[in-house]
Amino acid sequence: MFNPRPVIRKASLGAGGFCLVVEDFFSDPWQMVQAAADRRAAFVAAPVNCYPGIEQAMPPDFDRRLHEHFTEHLLPAFDGAQLLGMATRMSLVTLKPEELMPQQRICHRDARSCPPGEGAVASVMYLFEDARMGGTSFYRPLRHPDEIDFLLYQARMMDNDAFSRVIGAQPCYFNGDGRYFEKICTVPAAFNRAIFYDATVFHSGQIDAPELLDADPARGRLTINAFLRYSIKKPEA
Repeated sequence: MFNPRPVIRKASLGAGGFCLVVEDFFSDPWQMVQAAADRRAAFVAAPVNCYPGIEQAMPPDFDRRLHEHFTEHLLPAFDGAQLLGMATRMSLVTLKPEELMPQQRICHRDARSCPPGEGAVASVMYLFEDARMGGTSFYRPLRHPDEIDFLLYQARMMDNDAFSRVIGAQPCYFNGDGRYFEKICTVPAAFNRAIFYDATVFHSGQIDAPELLDADPARGRLTINAFLRYSIKKPEA
């Protein structure tokens, strides 16, 4: 399922942070696309995590194989000792800009923090050919953490009109705002590319051409998203 000899490079996220970019991630990526097309009826809206589209859980066999592959090839880069758990899903961004909820209009992080001795990694695996549908951008907060927390709270509690007045923009996919977040970098999408990064880093899909989005897995912005928790390797005495 996964390429046993992946090509891996690091993209800097500043302040010592990084994103691992893996090319040729799947041995047969088209098999993954076909599996999504075969199960297209299983895609449903994702209100819980505010993903701007539809998704479905990956099967246990996928999780087992990803566990093995990540442990062998990627976990050491994060100073990880062993995986503690993971959640995976296949996803399609489908919403038009005017359909976005406030939480979908700003960047986010998959974990606010981790327990002592643990870390968390998030991943996006790109399974679409048209790179114009967008990769992933990473952001640095420009305000005090308390202000950022309050902004995230407002995004959860406000309607779109009220949040538009706060953020100073009408509903659209996020691309930095100059007031609350500064873009650090963008990792472009590429077919059969995967990225792995610290889940506490703010990020967002870089959706510059929403008119290209499609709910058909064979034509849309199909990705597999993963969240992995791990124990941190203890320093040698």
